[in-house]
Amino acid sequence: MSAGTTAVAAPATQGAGHGAPATEAPTWSDAVTRATATCLDVLARAAATTPTADPSAWHRLADEQRSARQLLDHLALGLVGYTGLLIARPTDRYITLFASLDPQAPIDACLDGLRIAGTLLATTVRHAPPEARAWHPWGHADRTGFAAMGVVELLMHTHDITRALGIAWTPPDGLAGPALTRLFPDAPPGPAPAATLLWCTGRGELPGRPRVSAGAWNWDGRVR
Repeated sequence: MSAGTTAVAAPATQGAGHGAPATEAPTWSDAVTRATATCLDVLARAAATTPTADPSAWHRLADEQRSARQLLDHLALGLVGYTGLLIARPTDRYITLFASLDPQAPIDACLDGLRIAGTLLATTVRHAPPEARAWHPWGHADRTGFAAMGVVELLMHTHDITRALGIAWTPPDGLAGPALTRLFPDAPPGPAPAATLLWCTGRGELPGRPRVSAGAWNWDGRVR
């Protein structure tokens, strides 16, 4: 998601009704911290059990192109990338710093890397000035936008990984709601935030609505 190039539609004039997105930096910083901790908790429990039950589990496809293990690298890249964008604030390009995890490291050590990446993003969001803006292909964003992107990345890819590992897990509504409202202004109101976020990102179904194709969605990070 962090390297996509799909154009964004014009922002909606009315929110989706899943809870107003926070505007204060500490609140969004805390959201990134809580999303990181929540996702790492379930992934750590998975890492502790799957090597014994099925050593190949982390090499299963978790989305159309990447394995569960490869999604850990994608998460590290995304979280550090959003941090770098918010620090460097380019207007027309991605940053030149790319993060990756040690390919030889065990899963539990890789999770330490994700904790570092999440902490970097949360700290940067907390201290970024409210007027800070930076480029993103899905809408130039401020600190709230990049924080929400980090939350969505963590929730959605943890969902992808747990599904690949055969673990039932649903993102918490309390984390999904503000991120959904901030990045998906046209999301349908009514259903639980987590279910709606899964639908918006091509990972779930909502009654009476066509399924969103996995590669045919994007968020709108622009400041509103």
